[in-house]
Amino acid sequence: MDLKSAIRDVPDFPIKGIIFKDITTLLKNHEAFKETLDLLYDFSKNKGITKVVGIESRGFIFGGALAYKLNAGFVPIRKPGKLPSETLNESYELEYGTDSIEIHKDGVGAGDKVLLHDDLLATGGTMEAACKLIEKAGAEVSQISFLIELKFLNGRKKLNGYEIKSIIEY
Repeated sequence: MDLKSAIRDVPDFPIKGIIFKDITTLLKNHEAFKETLDLLYDFSKNKGITKVVGIESRGFIFGGALAYKLNAGFVPIRKPGKLPSETLNESYELEYGTDSIEIHKDGVGAGDKVLLHDDLLATGGTMEAACKLIEKAGAEVSQISFLIELKFLNGRKKLNGYEIKSIIEY
């Protein structure tokens, strides 16, 4: 199946000049959803993954399903103030300013082999911060996966040294 054809382009969203890659059209197509999940699972099966960490919010969709298939726990990374217990925080640079993400302090720890998942790799700042959070908590980033990679933004450079899988590349 051509998974790219299952993704809708939305021009000028969220701001003028951006072509947003809308994955809801892939998610509602059960064949595309299943094939994508199978490809992501094939990347990570038999790797000893103990936790799948999904990045807010679309990273939760495949992240949760992958955790189930891998017999691993699922841990969310969220924007500040969204998690109810004690957290670790990591800031990262945006084109104009900074942002940050958080994980529960007890979400992952020593001995955990983590698969980090998000829907999209663009400039790599969010995933780089997520890797730092996992390592700050004492766990190992074993693999990173994405549904979509925007190769022209070179986000992979910030993730040098990690095993990475992207299902769809633009």
